[in-house]
Amino acid sequence: QAQLVESGGGLVQPGGSLTLSCTASEVNLDLHDIGWFRRAPGEERDVVACINTNQLSTYYADSVKGRFTISRDSAKNTVYLQMNSLKPDDTAVYYCAIGEFRVMVAGYAQVWGQGTLVTVSS
Repeated sequence: QAQLVESGGGLVQPGGSLTLSCTASEVNLDLHDIGWFRRAPGEERDVVACINTNQLSTYYADSVKGRFTISRDSAKNTVYLQMNSLKPDDTAVYYCAIGEFRVMVAGYAQVWGQGTLVTVSS
């Protein structure tokens, strides 16, 4: 089974930026729709952004639209989540996942990474 590994989380001040990376062993991410999800303290996991295999379709939750960008680097077998203008409400554990695009937009995925913590605080 594919193993997804997230990195790039950390502590950032409000208004700052972070870029999260999702890499995989034993699977070509270009062959899969990829999603980024997050779970804030005390809340359920929610979808943040998704990208399909040919990169013609992307989805963003309303709360991050205009601030976050999902993208792929095929040469590095990596999917990124560029996060700008971060707010304290963006504090969460962020997960990347493999699934079917429309199903991930609904909040579900098949394969999950272990997550990386993003804390937005002054």
